[in-house]
Amino acid sequence: MPPVFRRPLLIRLLRSLALLVLAWLALSWLLVLVLRFVPPWTSAVMLERQLGAWVHGEQDFQLRRHWVPWNQVSPWVPLAMVAGEDQKFPYHHGFDLDSIHNAIDAADDGRRLRGASTISQQTAKNLFLWNGRSFVRKGLEAYFTVLIELTWPKQRILEVYMNIAELGNGIYGVGAASDTYFHMAPARLSAAQAAQLAAVLPSPRRLHVDRPSAYVLRRAGWIRQQMDQLGGPAYIEGHAPAHPAH
Repeated sequence: MPPVFRRPLLIRLLRSLALLVLAWLALSWLLVLVLRFVPPWTSAVMLERQLGAWVHGEQDFQLRRHWVPWNQVSPWVPLAMVAGEDQKFPYHHGFDLDSIHNAIDAADDGRRLRGASTISQQTAKNLFLWNGRSFVRKGLEAYFTVLIELTWPKQRILEVYMNIAELGNGIYGVGAASDTYFHMAPARLSAAQAAQLAAVLPSPRRLHVDRPSAYVLRRAGWIRQQMDQLGGPAYIEGHAPAHPAH
């Protein structure tokens, strides 16, 4: 076929591809915008866990979650999560560059690879994406992290995170966790209880809030100390000290 006939076809394909990309960008941003105001009805991680239970025939598996607004959660809970997971959360714009550099240096030196994900990145991953370490997933995680940071205030990011974070096998969010482990409303959780919840976040199916190992108890104690050093709940309410604790 002569080139004169192939060129219009190529142009049409490029235009179609550009329209698809623009549609994806618009729809993904619209979804993030809606979720700034509307509680997520589920998350990608919850759907993945439920599907896995069905595939593997886990007959007794039960997914537990219910949304709890920010003002109905003890202020110790978001503080504990920040103290344990991402102490620079009030100051960064979605990515902790120092932690990323440290993780790269550790990998170059042959040391164990350390996680460098912020709460914003974890929220993006848990809400929209699947578990895994592919470059495609990490790229999408970065994209949704930027959208979330541009569209949501910090309080909303924390509110969503503490409502979708896995805190036990099939237990998602502070509402279900406080009911299951402490038999009380999230608003009544103490600083020590909040620290114990946050202590299992690195591996919530291996670590247990209700049957804490020595590691969980040590980590909860460390998180409790960090909560005090950060200055208490004021740290995440806009009255934080100049620098995070170390």
